[in-house]
Amino acid sequence: MTPSRGAGPRRSTPSRAVTPKRGGFKMIRIAVLLFVLLMVALTTWQDGYLSTRWRDPLYVAIYPIAADGSPVTRAYVESLDIERFKPIDRFFAREAERYRLATNEPVRTRLRPELTNKPPERAADAGLLATAVWSLRLRFWAWRASGHAHEPEDIRMFVLYRDPALTPTVPHSLGLTKGLIGIVYAFAEPRMNGENDVVIAHELLHTLGATDKYSVVDDAPRFPEATAIPLKSLCFPNRLRN
Repeated sequence: MTPSRGAGPRRSTPSRAVTPKRGGFKMIRIAVLLFVLLMVALTTWQDGYLSTRWRDPLYVAIYPIAADGSPVTRAYVESLDIERFKPIDRFFAREAERYRLATNEPVRTRLRPELTNKPPERAADAGLLATAVWSLRLRFWAWRASGHAHEPEDIRMFVLYRDPALTPTVPHSLGLTKGLIGIVYAFAEPRMNGENDVVIAHELLHTLGATDKYSVVDDAPRFPEATAIPLKSLCFPNRLRN
């Protein structure tokens, strides 16, 4: 009996790999990114809107930082108390009465515990992209530094004190509307408490959208926005002119 010849050897045909469609995942990532951007935009708008209605007090948290290793700075920072910043509250109360705001107490300062780490610094030659990245880093740093606070903090002012004997000049302070954050460079000297308060109040107003009315080159008033009555002739006498 002749055995039947079976089928010859077969070669396995490689199956085609099924590649998952990545279009769906890409759309999800885009949707998540748009949602995050939308939430950031809404939060920024809400902060700006609520902080400039002037119907309720704004709680201003002041975080002192000893920015150098000087014992003078250390002693000054340790001596700070909430009464040290009350002139800022009184200044805003006077301005509230002057401009007939809905609240007679627009600002309430609160002294927070001293911080040991410093905020990230922006490079002097930072461009647009580098500045945007620095702003995000600063907001993240501020959130980590003050996220444990249980009391309300509408505006956060981080005040870096330095010994004037070691550092006679300090960098320019700044106030950011996005995040309502202020970085103030101040002197650890009781005789300069008034000047320090002026800088804190100045940068606080920047966080609320106020703009500078002077030239950053020579500190001269800008015309016409820096004049008391911009459209008024500058011919003397003009008793309301700055």
